[in-house]
Amino acid sequence: MKNAYLFCLKHSTLMFFVLMLIVAGILTDRFYSMENITNVLRQSVPLGIVALGLFFVILTGGIDLSVGSIMALVSVSIALLMPEYGLWGSLIFGLLVGAIIGAAAGGLVSYFKIAPFVATLAMMTIARGLSLIVSKGQPVFINDDSFTTIGTAYFLGFPVLFYILVVCFLFVFFVFKKTVFGRLVVSIGSNETATRFAGIQVERYKFLVYVICGVACALAGILSTTRTGVGSPVFGIGFELDAIAAVVVGGASLSGGKGTVTNTLIGVLILSIISNLMNLLNIPGYNQQVVKGGIIILAVLLESLRTKQNLN
Repeated sequence: MKNAYLFCLKHSTLMFFVLMLIVAGILTDRFYSMENITNVLRQSVPLGIVALGLFFVILTGGIDLSVGSIMALVSVSIALLMPEYGLWGSLIFGLLVGAIIGAAAGGLVSYFKIAPFVATLAMMTIARGLSLIVSKGQPVFINDDSFTTIGTAYFLGFPVLFYILVVCFLFVFFVFKKTVFGRLVVSIGSNETATRFAGIQVERYKFLVYVICGVACALAGILSTTRTGVGSPVFGIGFELDAIAAVVVGGASLSGGKGTVTNTLIGVLILSIISNLMNLLNIPGYNQQVVKGGIIILAVLLESLRTKQNLN
């Protein structure tokens, strides 16, 4: 009995995912329609990419509250620049915007020793303000079929956007498992003092994880804009909570040093399924926020139990 309990506790993320798939099929017969499945996969892409970037930040024991604001700033930036600089010019600029905001947050956290919550809260406010300023508070429409086609295109029956998420997942998985960078990020989150005494430049790696997160948010903002064809300054409000929830539901510890890339992606799919299921059941958005809050609490409690049992 105890062994079964420990097994369930260790693999709680995967088991909860399977449970959600079963429950969703029982509650509505529309969930397993091909149209709905592809819709869930497509909707999970922006959250998945942001969560993969945020995963590295949380591994170091940090947090990034600016992710939604970066997405909005990138969204309006590419929409404004595309008529003059074309598709590729605006996309490169959008990625640079994400990298710059991430670098600013990373610099404040790693070199100026400002608490991640405070530093990224400041960057969240700045990025959101800039998105409203440059767009004059209005949505900016994009008239470029080659850009918006990306958000609606399919390949072998699945959205092209989902393939992009898979590529990002494989890249992050490789970096996390097979590179020195991945191992050092885990080491910093597990014991920053010991890592520093080992001669590792901790500040450099903490700086880089925020840059990576900024670029991930920029990519997510670009892909989200391909779906709507509109650069919106109010896009991504509250998105940081969903991204943090996805990483935490995936079993990562907010204190750093614990988590896996695979479980993070599973956490993203769990949240996407829950949102989709509640929409299919016509549950109001306010109620959905309560459910998501409860899921975060449950995930943190499970992480605490795993830590006590030394199952991480």
